[in-house]
Amino acid sequence: MTMTEQPAELTKEDTACCTRHHDHGGGSCCEAPETAHERVNRRWNEVLQETRVTQTGVQILFGFLLSVAFTPLFRELETFDRVVYITTVVLGAAATGSLIAPVSLHRFLSGQRMKDEVVETACRLMMCGMVLLALTIGCTLLLILRVVIPGVLAEVLVGGVMLWFGFCWYLLPLWLRHRAARRARAEDA
Repeated sequence: MTMTEQPAELTKEDTACCTRHHDHGGGSCCEAPETAHERVNRRWNEVLQETRVTQTGVQILFGFLLSVAFTPLFRELETFDRVVYITTVVLGAAATGSLIAPVSLHRFLSGQRMKDEVVETACRLMMCGMVLLALTIGCTLLLILRVVIPGVLAEVLVGGVMLWFGFCWYLLPLWLRHRAARRARAEDA
């Protein structure tokens, strides 16, 4: 039996977000508890919205990458730069596949009463796609900066940008999750 077929029974974990009060200056705000069915529907809508945002960016970037091979400057690239280009195109294709996969999952499994499994799988594919997208952006930046900036400065700049991506896309959300869990434990104690 899947989550959407089971009767919704609220547990302490399900309602934990509703028992916390967040003071925003004018009093406390508390979200209504959501059933398992409502939660899976909300999560699916969030995945769809995230897919819409990332799909556009990755498709534009991938289209740009494909067009590079047909420019006159491409013929002048050194072997290392060609390897970076090929790696970038492959990463871009893989990112595109991962970030569009939730749409295919939904299309093939719609109406099968598998929404909780679809949402979980789509979330994992989106995370994988985001890693691949970050790598694609890093490689694209490396390719462009190696043409524009001679020397090691291109690699240093790309390294800095990739550290920024790692912080914004991964470390910050993990830190916020950890902080919220710590706060919840403190409030429960």
